Amino acid sequence: MADPVIIEAAINGTTTKDRNPHVPRDPEEIATDALACLAAGAGIVHNHCDVVAAPGEQAAARYLEGWKPVFAERPDALIYPTTNFGPGVEGAYAHMAPLAATGQLKIGIIDPGSVNLGGADADGLPAAPGFVYANSYGDIHHQAAVCTEHRLGPSMAIFEPGWLRTALTWWRMGKLPQGAMVKLYFGGDAGYITSVAQQHAGATFGLPPTLKALDAYCELLEGCTLPWSVAVIGGDIFDSPIAREALERGAHLHVGLEDHAGSRTPTNVELVEQAVALCNEVGRPIASCDKSAEILNLPRR
Repeated sequence: MADPVIIEAAINGTTTKDRNPHVPRDPEEIATDALACLAAGAGIVHNHCDVVAAPGEQAAARYLEGWKPVFAERPDALIYPTTNFGPGVEGAYAHMAPLAATGQLKIGIIDPGSVNLGGADADGLPAAPGFVYANSYGDIHHQAAVCTEHRLGPSMAIFEPGWLRTALTWWRMGKLPQGAMVKLYFGGDAGYITSVAQQHAGATFGLPPTLKALDAYCELLEGCTLPWSVAVIGGDIFDSPIAREALERGAHLHVGLEDHAGSRTPTNVELVEQAVALCNEVGRPIASCDKSAEILNLPRR
């Protein structure tokens, strides 16, 4: 029987309502959308909240406003936050301890690299000043320590090939916390964008969503046993060739309004349903939350 597919729904990120009116932003919207995505076939939900660079307890409390209704209906749910964006790496990950203390958080974060992000200016150039999402080697050690201490399986975004090489070094040395997954982020034409003004003119990053780019990542992954998924950030994964090809190579799918850009404005549920339909075409079943936890080998809490 074919291996089940983990569908992760990244339901908001920095996407604004003017870019897509369906994006959930407040806790009530996040809870409703998360439950709908889980019912549609998502095995994991990822979301941002509107409290950042704040004390860890404050950020955690805001996340829990959106999560408590989800866990009340779906105690099996796998849902996890983003970084708290400082101050410093300690502040950026200070919300993980209080969230883990609930016994419900099972997934953490290790982002093993740095990348330039931002929009494009009127000349089509990457617009100043832009934003450097920076994770030093010391930051990565701290992120790994947080995951180990609180028994969280690290979700590892891969914005650039160098991020994967760093992640694989940790894996080869046997130092990655249990439950790790690498998520290959291919850069769509719009890049990591926020508003409708950037919808078709972002500053992209990394490798494009092509089969040759997928081959390059697969060459790096050769011999690696970590679960891996594919995403197109600032584009439409279903308009690219990599979603089907990656599924045929045993990968998982990362979809949602954090990533999506293009001429249409789908809901998160519609994107999850598209992912489910594609998995059905390829002949691979959909992983439930419990099955996703098993595939990832998440630490028991």
